[in-house]
Amino acid sequence: MHLEALSDLLHSTHLYGIIDTGYVQKSELESTAIEMCEAGVRVLQLRAKKLSEAQILPLAIRLKEICTRYQCLFVVNDFPAIAAQVQADALHIGQDDGDIQTVKTIVGPDMLIGRSTHASEQALQAYRDGFDYIGFGPLFPTPTKKGRPSIGTEEIIQVQAEVGAHIPVFCIGGITLKNLEFVTSAGAKKVVIVSGILQAEDKTSYIHEIISKLDKVNQ
Repeated sequence: MHLEALSDLLHSTHLYGIIDTGYVQKSELESTAIEMCEAGVRVLQLRAKKLSEAQILPLAIRLKEICTRYQCLFVVNDFPAIAAQVQADALHIGQDDGDIQTVKTIVGPDMLIGRSTHASEQALQAYRDGFDYIGFGPLFPTPTKKGRPSIGTEEIIQVQAEVGAHIPVFCIGGITLKNLEFVTSAGAKKVVIVSGILQAEDKTSYIHEIISKLDKVNQ
């Protein structure tokens, strides 16, 4: 897809999924990705914090193929060289992973780039810097980010007004089906859900219910 089409898909998507190797065995990555895509996930990130680039590359190649088949936007977390090599649709980086111009010298001009943000000031700066979307959180304590303090939901409305009017804001961190209504009532329009989906006994039904609730919020 061209960059404009990728951006349109990102803007129209309310649920951002992550395949996290902390929850999914490497042997189950492909089947999990297929299940999530078939259930309606249209943005899917590969996050493999404890693996080397050499270990991540073949996984990224396979997941990119799956996402392309399902017209799902494929995101690589943290590794611009891998994102460039597999021709990912997007790269996601943290606060300490460099500036957008440096990253673009690696991935080129035709890849979406997202930034993790943990405060309203960081969110606004990411928009000003030219990032295509942000993750905002963690709203609640989450096992995927052990040791990182949660930021709560108080700033969601402000960030949605200042940044969400321009680029997608995906709230993240400890969000599940159980607290989704609380998060959306605090102003969230789009969310990232990791462990809730990956640990669900019936991922398809879980995803369908999330998407249905988010669609109503975004009507």
